[in-house]
Amino acid sequence: MTTFPALQPLADRAAFFTALRQDDLGTAADALGPHRWDTDLAAGTLTFSALDDPNRTLVARAHLVASIAPGPRSVLWGWAHPNGGGDQNPAARLRAYGQEHGIAELSSPEAPFPADAAGDADWIAEASHVIAGVAVEVTGRSPYYSAPVGDAGTRAVLLLDAPLPPLTVAHAGIRMPRILSTTTPADPRSSVWDLARLAGWTLEWADGAFSAATVQDATGSMTFRFDEHARITAMESSLGGAAA
Repeated sequence: MTTFPALQPLADRAAFFTALRQDDLGTAADALGPHRWDTDLAAGTLTFSALDDPNRTLVARAHLVASIAPGPRSVLWGWAHPNGGGDQNPAARLRAYGQEHGIAELSSPEAPFPADAAGDADWIAEASHVIAGVAVEVTGRSPYYSAPVGDAGTRAVLLLDAPLPPLTVAHAGIRMPRILSTTTPADPRSSVWDLARLAGWTLEWADGAFSAATVQDATGSMTFRFDEHARITAMESSLGGAAA
């Protein structure tokens, strides 16, 4: 399903990093056991609470990226939202990026749905993940949460400052096989490059044809191998050193 064609490439580029951080958020929330979530936009928080003990919580600072509504069939960006915090909202960086790169969907306070968009609850849910991916790409912040608002299909996209450990190569190496099976960006090679950029790892290309890339930090390394279409054909990882 294509939602916003001008925004999809940005979300695609951040796809691997975004998926890994969402996986970390899910793991942290699941550690509470059965739980609920609550947002307080006035306080700027998202709280996951264990159902068997409400005192066991995971609290994240929440920044409103956008509100996506079926009524007006539009995306209202967080910096333009009455409860969004204006220029202090990290979403204001999306506006600056849109102005710099000529992306009207980001630089305008409100972006209409494409004319051919279904605009129903399923479409809005999918669009919320694309918009969140764009926010991760542009701001470098993660993870995010797509929160349903009311019963009409409206969603609020929130960027979170959550108490999660930094993403390391060793940690990512354990999860990447599963991530690769479910995450299919248009240009996987670009997404590997962006994973290293956003995570703060080093990256080295194997040759001028970009046939392989090795990412590394103090915890280990991963090597991704690509075919002529930039698709990943193999991945090797090593703890504490460069991949063989």
